[in-house]
Amino acid sequence: MVPAVRNPVKGQAKGKRLQRFWQRVTEGMQGNELWGQFRADARTSYRLYSQEVDARPGEDFSVIRHAFHVVKQVFWAFMEKLTPARRILLLLALVLLLLPTADWSWHTKAVSGEIDTSVTRLIGGVLMFGLLMMEVGDRVVMKRDLQIAKEIQAWLLPGQPPQVPGAEIAFATRPANTVAGDYYDVFARPGGEPGRQTFLIAVADVAGKSVPAAMLMATFQASLKTLSDTSGPLTELVARMNRYACSNSQNGRRFTTAFIAEFDPAMRRLTYVNAGHNTPIVLRRSGAVERLDVGGMPLGVMDGAPYESGEATLEAGDWLVAFTDGVVEAENPGQVQYGEERLLVMLRWGVNLAPQAMLEHLLADIDRFVADAPQHDDITCLLLKCSL
Repeated sequence: MVPAVRNPVKGQAKGKRLQRFWQRVTEGMQGNELWGQFRADARTSYRLYSQEVDARPGEDFSVIRHAFHVVKQVFWAFMEKLTPARRILLLLALVLLLLPTADWSWHTKAVSGEIDTSVTRLIGGVLMFGLLMMEVGDRVVMKRDLQIAKEIQAWLLPGQPPQVPGAEIAFATRPANTVAGDYYDVFARPGGEPGRQTFLIAVADVAGKSVPAAMLMATFQASLKTLSDTSGPLTELVARMNRYACSNSQNGRRFTTAFIAEFDPAMRRLTYVNAGHNTPIVLRRSGAVERLDVGGMPLGVMDGAPYESGEATLEAGDWLVAFTDGVVEAENPGQVQYGEERLLVMLRWGVNLAPQAMLEHLLADIDRFVADAPQHDDITCLLLKCSL
């Protein structure tokens, strides 16, 4: 017999097809990146289902009974997220897949028959695959809608900071989901005093995440741009915004924390109102720190709430640092928060940098700290530095 000769050309073509298939499946990600993504997805799913699971052992429960009780809760936490029709489909698929290995038959007066369990399992697998396809279809539609919402939200946020005399500005945001509830902006106030140009600086955080928070963020942006057209002190502007927010806050359940400031470049004077927001920082060139905490309660909590304004004068080389809680509350895999102390270390380290460079170093440091832990809140930071 003549031994078969392997065709190297066919082998190379097959290898290339397998490589293209693997590249298409993994989108070029390395093994450690795939594992990190799997861990992040697993944590997200665990948080989603564990919210409805009480894993505390019962007083009269044995170990086996407690384990069965937890599994049952997880099962129902998953089932209740499906439509009733898909629940029936899932149950039918599970029954067919978990039938005993032996063939089974039935006999009646009219008919009798026999079914091979390999056939039932094939049917169960097809039903399970059909259920998966329907769930993926819903996810694709939702993802497309969220992408449109993301593009709309991007139109509401400034792409580049404005030119402010005597100051440099940088800002950035990272949503925890496709769309965010954080807001930032810097723009010339059209309703300011005649002959004196001032700039409004705003950083806000709507309670909640994803689509509901993004919709309220859009209403915050609209009210700020509309109400700032009228002249008057900053406290009146914030009070009017609070009145509008209270009409859309569902009795205070959908509130917004905000830092709103008016910067006068000629005097380098910053007038601000802190409406329950994370305390912004004024970092002096000398390294001294001042916290801007004068203001009042978050917007949308109580109609008619009083607000006070504070002032700070910025000198050459001084920084204004405003951020949302996603910065200082970013967690690493050990659930340790980034914290304000580490933020101040980074700010002092880069006090002589330009704002954009400082912002890039700060976000890179947050990435190093967080590692592959999932982002649980939107991250937004705005930096202003008075020119030397």
